Amino acid sequence: MKNWRLVWWVVAVVIFMCLPGCVMAEDSTTCTFGIWSLVPPLLAIVLAFVTRQVVLSLFLGAFVGVIMLEGGNIFSAFLTLLSKYLVGAITDSFHAAILIFLMVLGSVVGIIGRMGGTKALADHIGRLAKNEKTAQVATWLLGIVVFFDDYANAVVVGPTMRPLFDKYSISREKLAFIVDATAAPVTGLFIISTWIGYELSLIKDSYASLGISAAPYDVFLSSLPFRFYEILMLLFVVLIAITGRDFGPMWHAEHRARTTGKVIGDNARPIAANIKMEQVYLGDKEAKAHNAWIPIIVLVVSSLVALWYNGGGPCLGYSFDALREAFSNADSSMAILWATVFTVIVTILLALSQRILSLEETMDAFTEGAASMVPALMILTLAWTISGVIADVGTAQFLVGTLSSRLPAFAVAPLVFLVASLLSFATGTSWGTMAIVMPLAIPLAYNVSPSILTLVVGSVLGGAIFGDHCSPISDTTIMASMSSACDHIAHVKTQLPYALSVQLVCLGLYFLGGFISHSWVLLLIGSLAIVFIVRFLGKPITQTETLAHS
Repeated sequence: MKNWRLVWWVVAVVIFMCLPGCVMAEDSTTCTFGIWSLVPPLLAIVLAFVTRQVVLSLFLGAFVGVIMLEGGNIFSAFLTLLSKYLVGAITDSFHAAILIFLMVLGSVVGIIGRMGGTKALADHIGRLAKNEKTAQVATWLLGIVVFFDDYANAVVVGPTMRPLFDKYSISREKLAFIVDATAAPVTGLFIISTWIGYELSLIKDSYASLGISAAPYDVFLSSLPFRFYEILMLLFVVLIAITGRDFGPMWHAEHRARTTGKVIGDNARPIAANIKMEQVYLGDKEAKAHNAWIPIIVLVVSSLVALWYNGGGPCLGYSFDALREAFSNADSSMAILWATVFTVIVTILLALSQRILSLEETMDAFTEGAASMVPALMILTLAWTISGVIADVGTAQFLVGTLSSRLPAFAVAPLVFLVASLLSFATGTSWGTMAIVMPLAIPLAYNVSPSILTLVVGSVLGGAIFGDHCSPISDTTIMASMSSACDHIAHVKTQLPYALSVQLVCLGLYFLGGFISHSWVLLLIGSLAIVFIVRFLGKPITQTETLAHS
């Protein structure tokens, strides 16, 4: 209660202080807020720290920004926020297509899960495991296969692989870590997922604020080699699995499990995996893996075809350069919407033609899957809203004017990565972090040195996923603990040294990115650093100790 009183006092003081913020620029035609333009994003950041409520924080940050634009008229600002910025964010054709795409993709995930496709796919991969090392590699592989949604990933992988981990006396902490490390990092990387529309929209709007008509999908693809945290974390997980080496609290958890058979600690309080999700199979027939593979393949192939067609592919030809040009020209939001609607039709026909689900059950799964995306849609809409407000109060212009002449190019990406990492860890959300940092980072990078734009885009997205992966208040971190039936605090304590190790390597790579332009060189350096960490910090559980327990 005291925290909430503090929040409202902070908001009231900020509103009062912002009333005289607008002054006329030298040309007497535009209004600028100078340093006060930092208030909306900073308020959103501070409130996110204090309240842990991203939706409320984004809304209040945007509201204060509109109060500034309206000259202190709170009533007029409230109406303008709703009518101009909130409704405007939704009615933008690109944004509207993204919202529909996310709902439909949620429906695809829901129907696949209700058919049992996801469960069968997970069971099939689980059968590949023959010992403790292959069990961990199989879990890593399953986490990559379920790439289309981080929630689906966490809910499916944990319960599926838990019996196998218990069989080979692998700690629940290790299971939770692998589940967590292949949820957000995998979903954030793939070109088709529940995240792609959100990431594309932020990139598009941030470039548009500079007057640059960039193809967001092209920018996204170009930034993939610079998504160091996601790539190196996946490498780190598979190296830990293959070598059997661990360090820090995770080594002690593994030592306990291998030598005593206790997969959880004596004082652990595991979170029960009591999650009602649309991915849970409720049928009485044998689940078939092809009911997951077919929609996934259809989604990927149809997305590529749709991007090619929408970008004028039939007129450009079929060479590699023509394909790249078509992808660059495409309206990515519309293309992936076409592909997703086609995929959901195919998925519905799969369910009905095999008589796995009735028409009523299929539509229930469709509706539940779409409803599961509502929290994401709320954050996304408010992210667009505050992005528009930040653009109008001139936050990016102020930062660019203040820092572009003082900040060296090599410092931009590591600074942005560090800020995004801290914010995402403190708030537990990658989407909220992207919404706040992306509109500020891209203009800053462009004015310091356009050559580092894709590096900085990668640093924003990678830093945002760091917190989503390991923050104790992140939804995916909590879901990883739940699906693995692991003590949540034990999960956070054991995986945090691993996440921080990878983060420090990435921080160094973003620093080097100011001097080295080739992503493959940076990834090679990062990979060698990860190998070094696993080899010299990690140590195995000795065969003698393991055999003694057996």
